[in-house]
Amino acid sequence: RVFLRAVDQFTSVLNRLFLDEANFELQLWNNYFHLAVAFLTHESLQLETFSQAKRNKIIKKYGDMRKEIGFKIRDMWYNLGRHKIKFIPAMVGPILEVTLVPEPELRKATIPIFFDMMQCEFNFSGNRNFHMFENELITKLDQEVEGGRGDEQYKILLEKLLLEHCRKHKYLSASGEVFALLVSSLLENLLDYRTIMHDESKENRMSCTVNVL
Repeated sequence: RVFLRAVDQFTSVLNRLFLDEANFELQLWNNYFHLAVAFLTHESLQLETFSQAKRNKIIKKYGDMRKEIGFKIRDMWYNLGRHKIKFIPAMVGPILEVTLVPEPELRKATIPIFFDMMQCEFNFSGNRNFHMFENELITKLDQEVEGGRGDEQYKILLEKLLLEHCRKHKYLSASGEVFALLVSSLLENLLDYRTIMHDESKENRMSCTVNVL
């Protein structure tokens, strides 16, 4: 809780003194995001790993601090405005870590950042595409799922939210939809692969490997 109050201070100082064009400090903002993500993903805050009694006790006293800091990360990302392009693709991995935390409200609040990144790269990279974002998300997703994160609910929500946002966009509707379905099918194959690695059947493992490839 003390640490969260410190992050609140950092948040207001960054917005007040280091956001406008003349005083923007890339390294400071970068440090802020990495610090906030490290706090949010810290093992002592992962309530799902505790007994129900311990979880209830923590929530009653402190609430779920991951949501508080997760909403701050989201708001700070949107505050960046035209500076966002400087954080793509470097921030894709940290934001992915946030969205993978199994807390439904946190996921719903932060997954749309991915669409914002796609839109930002499309508008400001000069290439009219989002290939940097796309390659980074696919690479990091592979690493995270292999590390044990991700689940079926995440796959469903990721596909749903990406499709909803892409379909409303004039220029990203076609390429965005293709990408959302690609990521969803990749995630499904990665989750199957992770499950099947403990399967006795060599054929099942081989089939899953082929699907991922």
